[in-house]
Amino acid sequence: MIDIAVVDYGMGNLRSVSKALEHVAPNKNVAVTSSAKEILDAERVVFPGQGAMPDCMRELESRGLRDAIVQSAASKPFLGICIGLQLLFQHSEEGDANGLGILAGKVKRFASDAMYDAEGSKLKVPHMGWNQVYQKQDHPMWKDIPDGERFYYVHSYYVQPDDESLVAGVTEYPKAFTGAIAHNNIFAVQFHPEKSQHAGLQLLSNFVQWNGKS
Repeated sequence: MIDIAVVDYGMGNLRSVSKALEHVAPNKNVAVTSSAKEILDAERVVFPGQGAMPDCMRELESRGLRDAIVQSAASKPFLGICIGLQLLFQHSEEGDANGLGILAGKVKRFASDAMYDAEGSKLKVPHMGWNQVYQKQDHPMWKDIPDGERFYYVHSYYVQPDDESLVAGVTEYPKAFTGAIAHNNIFAVQFHPEKSQHAGLQLLSNFVQWNGKS
């Protein structure tokens, strides 16, 4: 039995995610898998990813993983990372692509004409590097993580949920955008916990212990 399934649909380097999970959960069976059955049978699921949204959706469909992701996101502790957050929503400006539609909302690109800091300096897109995450919910996934802790980001797009109550954390670049969402058994983040040193490992450790309830 797989305790933690890391979904492999050919998008992104999953080794760092699986190694970080093995570090915080040495007694758990962590498996990188492209098997729909193994994903459905696993106790909990991590849904990471890197790349363009249209490519990710195409790979999910071609590998027959869409239904396994949708069912897992409805039934067990589920952690989305980076594109794994964006894919949960209905539509992305990136390639005018539809997502999985599990959550209502859009994926938007940082508007280049608005990317200036308080001093008037131009901010780069993609947003890359360390930035603070301000917690908007008291959630078990934030256990032992201080409000305003820094996590590592690499992205040009961000999610805009229709329901603001889904937002579990925000980051400013330069305006506030959604850094994390929470909905029932789903927690998903735009940043990379596997690249975020102690804070990221704490978040992954919290996921291993989380029962899927807020």
